[in-house]
Amino acid sequence: MFRLSFALVAIAVLSLINYYAYRRFLKRLDFLVGYQLWIKGVMFLMTLCEIGYFLVLRLDSLDPFLYALFSSMIGVSFMLFCVALLYDLFHLPYAKIPHDYSRRLFLKMVFDVTMLVLAFSYMIKGFFNGMKSPLIKEVDVVIEGLDEGLSIVQISDVHIGKVLGKAFMDEIVQKINTLNADVVVITGDLVDMPVAQIGNTLDALREIKSHLGVFFVPGNHEYFYGVHTIMDFLKTRGVQVLENDSVVINERINLVGVTDMMGKRFDFLPPDLTKAFLHVRMIYPRFYSPINLKLSKSLRVKR
Repeated sequence: MFRLSFALVAIAVLSLINYYAYRRFLKRLDFLVGYQLWIKGVMFLMTLCEIGYFLVLRLDSLDPFLYALFSSMIGVSFMLFCVALLYDLFHLPYAKIPHDYSRRLFLKMVFDVTMLVLAFSYMIKGFFNGMKSPLIKEVDVVIEGLDEGLSIVQISDVHIGKVLGKAFMDEIVQKINTLNADVVVITGDLVDMPVAQIGNTLDALREIKSHLGVFFVPGNHEYFYGVHTIMDFLKTRGVQVLENDSVVINERINLVGVTDMMGKRFDFLPPDLTKAFLHVRMIYPRFYSPINLKLSKSLRVKR
């Protein structure tokens, strides 16, 4: 029931933002006035693709090409919506500036073309960032009392499924292995498929080089495809699952893993902070030292 409600709400929201993007942006571009029927048709088809995506997503019956196409429409809708908001925000003060009619038309033409170019640039950049090789971002976090530096590599929102597969996962693991990690943490949304279809896609997890272990907590997408079976599967690939639990890393630091808020909505395996912190131990500090936290861009691969 929750999945159906979620799909209906998502469809309603996407339909509204598509309508807003058309009425408040695309329809107001004077140089496209002769193409409005085509634009309406494209926006209608986009909405149909998004409806189809959410209606059959959990049935897992979409062809990989259609899955990629339909899901990408959601990104297009969101980006057009953002540009439409900017268009409205900039257009309101512009409309109050006194100009003669010809100059106003010229300025509006320049403004419209600029916003349309911005929209296309935004979409192209979004698709490029979503598909390109992960980047590495390093962050230094100072923890008082940590006796020596600790290197943690975090990855999140990889979304291995019908669009991104084994080659993408292999590439991420190769990059992780260049970082000489003490600990690797996978913080949810690793997969977008049921365990029965994973096959050898995640075999590279066995090859992760980490001195003190690889740890996982589920994200919301794991709940859509069977969170328990996914966690059990990851254990067979050498990953330690923290299911509202904690572990002491090398007698130096507590690592706590809490499940996703989606567990409350599905009414199983909800986040439980009390249980997660139940076995946390006091580790007495000896002196002050930084922890080096290394984040890869795959941890932000939300396309």
